[in-house]
This record gives sequence, C-alpha cells and structure tokens, in this order.
Amino acid sequence: MSTVFSKIIDRELPGRIIWEDEQVVAFFTIEPLAYGHTLLVPRAEIDHWVDLPQELAAHLFAVAQKISQGLDKAFAPQRVGFMIAGFDVPHTHLHLWPANSQAEFSFEAVNRAPEADKMDEAADKLRAALVELGYGDFVAS
Repeated sequence: MSTVFSKIIDRELPGRIIWEDEQVVAFFTIEPLAYGHTLLVPRAEIDHWVDLPQELAAHLFAVAQKISQGLDKAFAPQRVGFMIAGFDVPHTHLHLWPANSQAEFSFEAVNRAPEADKMDEAADKLRAALVELGYGDFVAS
C-alpha cells in the first residue's frame, strides 16, 4: 500500500509541489510550523532514513541544502530549520522551514489551519527564489 506521500508524488492527492527530480520530491506540509515549511521526500518508499541507500541519502541531503538556500532567500529567517522525525508517515521525509527562534522547532507549534492564499504565496515565493538560485530545472510549476 502506498503512503500518502507517494500519492502526492504521483498526483493522486493534491499538493503544493516545489521541487522534483528523478529521486526526490519536495512539497509543502498541510500543517506548517511556518509558511514555507517544506517536506523533502524520496520517491522510494523507505520508512526510516537510516535505511536509505548511501547515494540516495547523499542526494536527499544535497537537495535539502538547496531548498534551504531557497527558504533563506525567500523568507530571510534567522535560521532554516531542519528535522527528521518520521513518526507520522512511514516514508522518509525531511522537514525544512524558515525559523526565527528555537521555539519554532516544536511540532506543538504547527498551524493546523493555514490560509490557502498564504500557502500559495509562500510556494510561489520559494519557487521564484530557487529559480533565482539557478535550480529552475527542478522547480515544479
């Protein structure tokens, strides 16, 4: 049975997709810690990140750095948050989000009802930043 993330990747469920390549896809979470909160997911359904093949793990982390550069450019936060939790969906995923304090590193602080127009605006802003950084070939439209 495929995960909810695979269904988003395969366009069986809607998602604000930011980045796509042959190995990974990035899209916004539906309950963000901040507008711009992106999930980076390998196409392969691997539950625990420690089980990723080394080459895929290296690619995932390299793309995480590029998306984080985009988050930094688009939102100018003090930091870009990075977290691997993996308890909610059994499919490896990295959380990346603009953060301005340590308090923003708690899933207790998620926005359970983000405004759709602000989510769309944040997605457009992040995509534009990634294009400006030279990653346009991988930016989803």
